Amino acid sequence: MNLTQILKPECVLVPLEASDKQEAIALLVDLLADHELIKDRQQLHQAVWQREQTRTTGIGHRVAIPHGKSSCCQSVALAVARTASPLNFDAIDNEPVELIFLLASPVDQTSMHIDALATISRMLTDPQLRQLLIDAAHPQELYKVICDHESAQIS
Repeated sequence: MNLTQILKPECVLVPLEASDKQEAIALLVDLLADHELIKDRQQLHQAVWQREQTRTTGIGHRVAIPHGKSSCCQSVALAVARTASPLNFDAIDNEPVELIFLLASPVDQTSMHIDALATISRMLTDPQLRQLLIDAAHPQELYKVICDHESAQIS
């Protein structure tokens, strides 16, 4: 799976101005709703927040991948942000988060949901790529880093 299949350029936010992880999640859910990729922002926010309460999605290396499945999703959708300042996300390495990939999926698309999570995780194992994403000065630059990475994987 390529992330650009589920990530629209208008769903990239740099910088994300949030004071905590719940606000960050809400802003990214709003971004998906504003671009009509989900039907009910409250329902998705609740699904993602409920998942976050079960176990942190702060995976370490300054990255979080909050995610949830909800009937308000028409298809798998992704919003990505680089925070204005590092956020406490209760990450597994106890470090603050600067990159957030919020994944939203329909309840009946578990396979695609897992594929997307795996693709994001694999991509973010590259420290140089993570740094390029964190250094992105604007949304178009962050989106281009992802596109360039995916193009290089195909070559």
